[in-house]
Amino acid sequence: MAHPKVMILMADYGHDPTETSIPWKQFKEADFSVSFATEQGARAACDSRMLEGMTGMFLGAAHPAKTAYKALETSTEFQSPLSWTDPSFTLLPYDLVFLPGGHDKAVRQVIDSARVHELLAEYFPLTRAASSDKKCVAAVCHGVQVLSKAKYADTGKSVLHDVTTTALTSFMEQSIYQATRLFLGDYYKTYGAGTPSVEEYVRRELDDPDTQFKSSMSFAPFVVKDDKYNYISARFPGDVEEFGKAVVEAVERVLSS
Repeated sequence: MAHPKVMILMADYGHDPTETSIPWKQFKEADFSVSFATEQGARAACDSRMLEGMTGMFLGAAHPAKTAYKALETSTEFQSPLSWTDPSFTLLPYDLVFLPGGHDKAVRQVIDSARVHELLAEYFPLTRAASSDKKCVAAVCHGVQVLSKAKYADTGKSVLHDVTTTALTSFMEQSIYQATRLFLGDYYKTYGAGTPSVEEYVRRELDDPDTQFKSSMSFAPFVVKDDKYNYISARFPGDVEEFGKAVVEAVERVLSS
């Protein structure tokens, strides 16, 4: 089997370092060929608050993730991303598209990008399990929100409309926001205080949110795999070790089938 090709779509700044670097490390260990893309091809940087200072110490990335992020920063692929606004850019050559999360307001660059939505709407149908195209998509936390906003031109429905998924849960988002708002303000609310949660944004795009959206209040790893599509989702940094393993296994299984 040829080296599976992975595309990681990112904003210029603000993604969670754990949700980005741990899956990247697992992809590299599995001998996947990894590429990155940002809006104009600028080198990305993850949310520094999750790596530095008191916030990084008490709420940020754990030591293994910080180590993985240092390795990620020096990698050729991270330092030389492609541009997802380049007219010639397409996701079609890639076996896996991965969307990391992150709550810093700067990640709205990718969440709200009409170009990213267009690219994902073209790619996602190729992940259907019955398809011969053998494509996969994985998303964690706010990365699921990116997918939820990608809509098919003919129906206006989200690519996730008939998909089983999870994302950062309202309980988790509201809990950390309330616990930190006196000293961090609305840092944990990507669209500002009083706006809907990631879960709410995602649920409103599902045909039957009460059955399709899977949630867990446990801090134990929680990973959701859809039956109809080669699509895997997770909630937050605590899930990503198991999430990354599940994604690697899914890509290898799909490509060998």
